[in-house]
Amino acid sequence: MAAGGLRQRLVHLDLKGAPPRAAYLRQVLPLLRTLGATGLLLEYEDTFPYTGPLEPLRAPHAYSRQELQELLGLAKEQGLEVVPLVQSFGHMEFVLKHKEFAHLREMRMFPNTLNPHKEESRVLVKAMIDHVMALHEDLKWFHIGCDEVYYLGEGEESKQWLQQEENTLEKLCLSHIKAVASCMASSYPTVTPIVWDDMLRGISEETLAESGVPQLVQPMIWDYAADLDVESKVLLVEKYRRCGFSKVWFASAFKGATGVNQSLTLIGHHLQNHLQWLKVASSTPTDVLQGIALTGWQRYDHFSVLCELFPVAIPSLAVCLQALENGGYSETVKENVEKLLGMPNLEIDTFMSTSLGTFPGSTILSLVTQVSFYLKSSVDELLERNSLLSKWNAVVQDLQVAMEQVFHNSTVEEWMEENVHPSLQKLQQVVDDLEKAIKAQT
Repeated sequence: MAAGGLRQRLVHLDLKGAPPRAAYLRQVLPLLRTLGATGLLLEYEDTFPYTGPLEPLRAPHAYSRQELQELLGLAKEQGLEVVPLVQSFGHMEFVLKHKEFAHLREMRMFPNTLNPHKEESRVLVKAMIDHVMALHEDLKWFHIGCDEVYYLGEGEESKQWLQQEENTLEKLCLSHIKAVASCMASSYPTVTPIVWDDMLRGISEETLAESGVPQLVQPMIWDYAADLDVESKVLLVEKYRRCGFSKVWFASAFKGATGVNQSLTLIGHHLQNHLQWLKVASSTPTDVLQGIALTGWQRYDHFSVLCELFPVAIPSLAVCLQALENGGYSETVKENVEKLLGMPNLEIDTFMSTSLGTFPGSTILSLVTQVSFYLKSSVDELLERNSLLSKWNAVVQDLQVAMEQVFHNSTVEEWMEENVHPSLQKLQQVVDDLEKAIKAQT
């Protein structure tokens, strides 16, 4: 029995870092369905096959149209509702870093926020949305981002606009959200836009109600903390209701929320986060709550390093989905997850899940666990020079092979660069130095 209003459970795939190969995603979708997901929140970022004037946005490892069509077809077969996410205000680095679009920055120095005063900014956002819409059928929702709009109001045009008496930063923010949502309403009247709620939280009820935004979008209230304050969330939902929002979403996290360069996922932390959200859900009228997105961040932003890889966090995702589906967590839920993942002893409160599972990508989890626990320490101890080096080279080689099944070479290289190469280079250097010293002596 699914917990009250959490009948929609979307798994967020953050493709702005380490985007898995399409073949791997095809293996994973049926598992997600089995674990209790009802849909996907697909944050394409630079992996979408943009064409024409938008082609610069497309990363070298972007998915092809055919790959996405197959994936979306499989999602449909599995009964997974797809909700695309396209940023339209903040977190626009993947667009505004390109010279072709740099003139649309809010601040010339920083590529993260779009200038809301330029007509061309809205044309750009509409083109991006149209591109993504064209590849999807029968969408009910479309997420337009709008979180963490840093430096808003600090650009020259904003400063001038804010000097006029009635104008405020809040109105500036709301007017852009309204423009994007209105544009969607006229082009795609059957699709409801979703927005992250952090830019709305601090705005007064009166200002929100007058803006006309509540009639156009559904807010997604996000909080990834293990000690999330239930009461303040319940009050926030009530506030949004009074302003005129018809429905709200929640957003939890199953990975990518405990450290910018985290390599292993502590299941207990994320489970706690979901149990707190279940409490909020039980105090929210079911007709108000549309569902929950389980976010799995892969980078904190476009220029940030990688955090936990998706396969590493599958056990966490499994525990969190099952807790939501069963309205809580128990020994029975744990046993069920172990059975579904083929992992006989799942560790909730430590990182040491040593048993190898049978789920897609489980080899990566067990080898990443080895690297995270033992590589740095064993190199720092520098116990047995050569044998140590060959041992680690072998582990790294196995991990590389396992990762190449799932990720593009650029992801494998980036992860290795962040987590493996610095230590191995140190070790190689020491081995070389020692050999030189030994030769010199003899």
